[in-house]
Amino acid sequence: MTANQIPILLLVALKNELEAISIPKSIPIAYTGVGKINAATVTQTAIAHHQPQLIINFGTVGKINPDLSDLITIKRVVQRDMNAEPLAPRGVTPFCSKPAEYQAQSGLYTCGTGDSFVTSTDPWLVEQKIDVVDMELFAIAAIAHQHHIPWLSFKFISDSADSKAGEQWHEKINHGEELFMEQLKQLIS
Repeated sequence: MTANQIPILLLVALKNELEAISIPKSIPIAYTGVGKINAATVTQTAIAHHQPQLIINFGTVGKINPDLSDLITIKRVVQRDMNAEPLAPRGVTPFCSKPAEYQAQSGLYTCGTGDSFVTSTDPWLVEQKIDVVDMELFAIAAIAHQHHIPWLSFKFISDSADSKAGEQWHEKINHGEELFMEQLKQLIS
């Protein structure tokens, strides 16, 4: 079964990242807002309303891996700001049976999600082989997992997750739209 034969839900944090007018009318789009709580609640509501069989996420990310640029696909997502040491290792929620990471249907890179905009080096991210950082994907993947819905994530690298990240992000927030639309068209054709 190809993606054009199943109900898809597109989740994007901000309208500035991707305008709804660009998306085929057959694909509903929901804007999650910034952060894990916003992403989780909007994802839950959108799943209940649209009943998708595939979730596609698109958004911007800061890069930890200096070799990356442009549009990438995410294979694995972890929670970079869960830190309850010594009760559990960083990235793992203590006393919780839910996974500490989620796998996409396909992809190449690892994303670390957290409720902070990364503007400086974090050795843990490098040690864990985190390629990019965002603020929503872990929550989206967790809700998708809860509903047994596969997901894909396309991320546009907007900044270098350093002291200039905010300025870079503002300059590049919408630069990935065309690249993503090319991928979406291939996926649904």
